[in-house]
Amino acid sequence: MFPIIPANSAAADSGNQEGIFGFGYTTGVVSMTNLVSNAGVVATDTAGVGTAKYGLTACEFGGDQGIFGFGVIASGSKVATTNLVSNAGVVATDVAGVGTGRNAPAACSYGGDKGIFGFGDKGGSPGYQSITNLVSNTGVVSTDVAGVGTIKSHLAATQYDEDKGIFGFGAPGPTAVTNLVSNAGVVATDTAGVGTARSGISACSYGGDKGIFGFGSGPTSITNLVSNAGVVATDTAGVGTGRYYVSATQYDDDKGIFGFGSTGSKVSMTNLVSNTGVVATDTAGVGTARDQMAACSFN
Repeated sequence: MFPIIPANSAAADSGNQEGIFGFGYTTGVVSMTNLVSNAGVVATDTAGVGTAKYGLTACEFGGDQGIFGFGVIASGSKVATTNLVSNAGVVATDVAGVGTGRNAPAACSYGGDKGIFGFGDKGGSPGYQSITNLVSNTGVVSTDVAGVGTIKSHLAATQYDEDKGIFGFGAPGPTAVTNLVSNAGVVATDTAGVGTARSGISACSYGGDKGIFGFGSGPTSITNLVSNAGVVATDTAGVGTGRYYVSATQYDDDKGIFGFGSTGSKVSMTNLVSNTGVVATDTAGVGTARDQMAACSFN
């Protein structure tokens, strides 16, 4: 007799096998993507689909799919358009934006199969925001939810404990303040920052239930681990080339990868993260060097 598998077992084993880096800024705004294999190998450029943009973000949803959203288009306008990523890594055409268009928000998954976009800069005064937009398990983005916590942009976010999330770091300041996200998508008030305050940072999950913030303004390559209780650790000495405006994603269920960014010049190098949160030295870049892009896992 076959065992009965609980319906929520997929969420409990929510690590995806592959990843995708996408969009960004080179000498102009682009929409190209680069897939990441389950061995952490970055592929050459895939022709872009959707409106080119930078300063966007991305997260997983539905257990095996992803979504790119928000950012700045070539005209300089801040948008809320999104592009879904299938479980085969195929990027779909633009979906009309829902919520306030803004630059440099962050996003992560929560609840096992949903996502959340949060914070960012809409321009004007005050430009910085703390509003959020939930993503359903079918990739539908909700209207703005009133912000909780200090307004900021150029921050990062990652899943932890399988079904929760954390936003952290960013500008202005910069700051190291964090905000936890419950498994119902509710953002908590500020937690005092731990580690070096910085913006232009990125984050991803690793180890199945933990997270890592890394790189950022300086430029630097220091990292801060996040426990499965959402506690951020003090600085870990940087490995690899310091840079900011990096992107990061999970791959192979329990590992991560930081990639691309700027040292003052745009690069395409990557740094793998083991399932114990150890960051590897630089891997030579594949694909077009760029910064202010986004990444998420799929499949």
